[in-house]
Amino acid sequence: MTTRTTDIAAAAGVLRAGGLVALPTETVYGLGADAENADAVNRIFEVKGRPSSHPLIVHIGGAEQLDDWVEEVSPTARLLAERFWPGPLTLVLRRGRRVPLEATGGLETVAVRVPDHPVALELLAAFGGGVTAPSANRFGSVSPTTADHVGAELGEAVDLVLDGGPCQVGVESTIVDVTGDVPSILRPGGVTREDLEAVLGFPLAVPSTSQVRVPGQHPSHYAPRARVVLVEPETVVAEAERAQEQGHRVGLLLPRPFDGADVKAHAVVEVPGSPAAYARGLYGFLRELDDRGCDLIVASLPAEEGLGLAIANRLRRAAGPRPS
Repeated sequence: MTTRTTDIAAAAGVLRAGGLVALPTETVYGLGADAENADAVNRIFEVKGRPSSHPLIVHIGGAEQLDDWVEEVSPTARLLAERFWPGPLTLVLRRGRRVPLEATGGLETVAVRVPDHPVALELLAAFGGGVTAPSANRFGSVSPTTADHVGAELGEAVDLVLDGGPCQVGVESTIVDVTGDVPSILRPGGVTREDLEAVLGFPLAVPSTSQVRVPGQHPSHYAPRARVVLVEPETVVAEAERAQEQGHRVGLLLPRPFDGADVKAHAVVEVPGSPAAYARGLYGFLRELDDRGCDLIVASLPAEEGLGLAIANRLRRAAGPRPS
């Protein structure tokens, strides 16, 4: 059985030896390796079953370290780092010499962030370097937000699980491309578009596609075993009951104002009214419906503002086309 611990020194030792450590962040648990060790980075791809062309995020211990990992820091990148780090914001910049191409999917850009979790920050300080850490799960499946989720996903494939309790944000970081003159959001996440725009003073685009490859862009991602179907909010109960009558074991993510309704479905999870609570619980809800034997999950998209944009993004990816 993989060792599960709260021992920061032990986890740092595993990283120095080229091993893999599952570590908590405020967003999700990451599968961490020494960012400068190409062999260790390659092992992340092997364990996750992740295509080697999909770049990883390098986690560092503070905004003051950013210059050590990238070629140049623009004024916009500096402003965002100073305002939102530590926190669920990832910046895409030109790769510095310390970052091997294995960590960037062969790109000359690198994604960097400072996590806002005391255990992760203590580990980064004890290790003394950068840590590449995609979500600690099989590629394309639901991200883990507890140490138990990591064990269920990866078993003994990870050398050590550093237990820091449940993640408090629950969806991955927002990824912002700051390589050009005008920044854009490549993946909505834990820092909202509205907060970014308030700091920058201008609107940000959220393109559906980008020439810059980043995590979470695969058509099917964050997906449970059950197939996810997205419907209009006003029809979510009727669609769930119709699918149940057709023989599906339906799991329903039940939004307000339907909470408390008597729904004919195999399993029902009532969605919190707070977007922050919904984001924090989303991946746990999907895992729960899988564990309860559902083969179809019916959900509707929240209003795409604030954290609702990140939740909607994850549900769309979860409902995306599965590999044949």
